[in-house]
This record gives sequence, structure tokens and C-alpha cells, in this order.
Amino acid sequence: MYLLNSLLLLAKDSGNEDPTWIIFLVIIGIIVLGFIFFIMKFVGLWFQAYMSKADIVIFDLIGMYFRKVDARLIVNNKIALVQAGLRNISTKELEAHFLAKGNVTTVTRSVIAADRADLKLNFKMAAGIDLAGRNVLDAVQTSVNPRVIDCPDSRKGRETIDAVAMDGIQLKAKARVTVRTNLAKLIGGATEETIIARVGEGIVSAIGSSITYKEVLENPDKISKQVLAKGLDAGTAFEILSIDIADVDVGVNIGAKLQADQAEADMRVARAKAEERAALARASEQEMVAKTQENRAKVVEAEAMIPQAIAESFRSGNLGILDYYRIKNIQADTNMRETIGGSDKKTGGSGENQI
Repeated sequence: MYLLNSLLLLAKDSGNEDPTWIIFLVIIGIIVLGFIFFIMKFVGLWFQAYMSKADIVIFDLIGMYFRKVDARLIVNNKIALVQAGLRNISTKELEAHFLAKGNVTTVTRSVIAADRADLKLNFKMAAGIDLAGRNVLDAVQTSVNPRVIDCPDSRKGRETIDAVAMDGIQLKAKARVTVRTNLAKLIGGATEETIIARVGEGIVSAIGSSITYKEVLENPDKISKQVLAKGLDAGTAFEILSIDIADVDVGVNIGAKLQADQAEADMRVARAKAEERAALARASEQEMVAKTQENRAKVVEAEAMIPQAIAESFRSGNLGILDYYRIKNIQADTNMRETIGGSDKKTGGSGENQI
């Protein structure tokens, strides 16, 4: 208001009371007041940065407003970096990471923590890790304070790693892997699941190469040493510090069970082959029965032709009535002898049937 009154007095003193000129001066005054109020919006942040020696001018804050950047967030993180002695990180880098949808606060805290722990982590690497979806602050904390990973992961539904020694006895093992984050390989490095899978594979291989299960129970540290010597952390984002066998339990006798299953399978195969041979024998028997019936049919057919042959012999004069009765007597004698001998067979070619 003071500025508007001053402009009006200036217009009157100049002797020009044209309304257009007065309106123009009023508009100018409103614009100037708006600009002053707009500038005052950033004065508090600028003064905070100035007192912290963060090297941020007020025009940078105005630029952040137009670039849709959270100026207070940038100023607070820049002050934290400066107070931590990291003056080589510019405001532009913080703004770029914010515009890339990164977590500026997490990256700033991780860089400060790495600097305090004397770890090789610059802002560019930390920003890349954050944009890749990894928790860079958690990685720095794991580098300082190693993490213990349970193998296998009980959250995946498995409680133990099951392996079989050379004597066929199953062992159920649990391991704890102590790892430290390798910041240099965090980008592109494998995660904890790869470590768990490799350690589990190594434990299974070590138990499987043991002659007896007693050897494993007596020296469980032998397994951890064998697994640790394989360099399972290659290509991962972690460095394995130690592998400790937490528990080993004896399971079932897999060797005996497999042998029993194999014997049962062999018996089933033998039964199947025996059934096959029996089926072939039954089929052959049925074929022989069919052939017998066929031959019997031929015999019956031949016997049916005898009366015709006798009749033809009568007509042609080759057989007389006395010859015919002689044949009948021979047949009767044959039947009597068979009856006396206890034979239960019935002749199929009796004279009564033939004639």
C-alpha cells in the first residue's frame, strides 16, 4: 500500500492527472508487489542455505519452483551434505535425481554414511543404485554391519536342506550365511536368493561326497569350509564372510528305501513277464483246441462217407451181403472187447452209425 500511495503522489506531483497514466502506475505497483511477495516466499529458504554455506542463490530457488522441484527438500539435503563436508555435490545433481523420480533423501543419507564409514561410494553411483530399485542406504548399512541370511529361507516353505551321503542316509541341514554388501557390484549383481541357492547346492554336494553320514555329524565345519572355498559370491552383490552349519539331523535311509523300491519294481516286471508267458500259453492252448476240433470235424466228415461207400460197393458188386455181415461181426467183437477191458470210449465208427 505504501508503494501504491507513493506512485499516486508521484503522479500528482508530476502534474499529470490523466486516468490512464494513473491506472498504468497502479498496474505497475501491483506487479511489483506481486514480485516482492513471490521473492519473499523463497527468502526463508535462501537465508537458511546462506547461513549453512550451502551455496544456493535465490534465483536457483526460483528456478526450482518453475521446474516443479521441491526446493525445501533440495535445500535440506544440500545443507546436510555441506555440513558433512561433501561440498563437491552440486545442487544440479540433486535436482536431476529428484526429476528422475529418485529418492534424494535416501541417496544423501547413504553418501554421508559411506563417507563416514570410509566406503567408496560417490553420489553418481548411489543415485544409479537408487534408480535401479535397490535400497542404497540398506546396502551401505549392510556393508558396515554384515547381515545373516538363513539357508534355506523358511519363508519359501522349506525348513532344511536335504542331502544324502554315500551310504544312503539322508541328512537335514540348516545353515547361516554372513554376508556383506559389495557396493562395487551392487548394480547388476545377483541378490540374496542367488546366495541361498548356491549355498544350498554347495551343502548338498558336500554331503553327497561324504562317505558316511557319521563323517558329517562328526565334522560339520568341514562342509562349511568346502562350500566357502568354492567362491559362491562371484557375480553377486554380496561378499560371503562365513558359512555356519546351524543344525544337522538324520533323516530316513534313502538307500534302503531305493533298494526296496527297486526290488518291488523288479518283482512287478517279473510278474508282468510271467503273465505275458501265461497268456501266450493259454492262447497256444486255445489254438490247439481249435485245431483238434477241426480235425474231429474232418474225422466225422470221413465217417459220414463210409455208409455211402458201402452202398456204392453193393451197387457195383464189389461187396456182398456175407462180407457186410462179417464186418458187422468184427465190429461187434471189437465193441465187446473194449467193454470187457473197461474202456469208456465209444467208437465213432460203429456199424449202426455207418449204415
